[in-house]
Amino acid sequence: MKYMVLISGDEGWQGLSPDERHGLYERIGAWWGEHAEKGEILEGHELQGPETATTVRRSAEGNVTVTDGPFIEAKESIGGYAVIDVPDLDAAIALVSGWPAPDALEIRPVVTDRE
Repeated sequence: MKYMVLISGDEGWQGLSPDERHGLYERIGAWWGEHAEKGEILEGHELQGPETATTVRRSAEGNVTVTDGPFIEAKESIGGYAVIDVPDLDAAIALVSGWPAPDALEIRPVVTDRE
């Protein structure tokens, strides 16, 4: 089953020294590589910061509003994503429980078939 994993973090990364940040990126790369090699991670990317976001909102009447920045202001923001393919939610939880960074990871099933 495919799941989208949204990787959210806060400003905690900003307090890391360059060496600490480098070490954390190495651990993330190793974790990512291990699961990609097993075929559990299908794709994913780190995203640029929330200050680069553009939000497009469409009303029920068809009016479109475009604003700079994320849709909501929050302490945490989405910093990346992964699309994973594992047997079930328990396997998805087990996989993301090994994420080496101090982030929150949201797991959602991908809609693959509409009835």
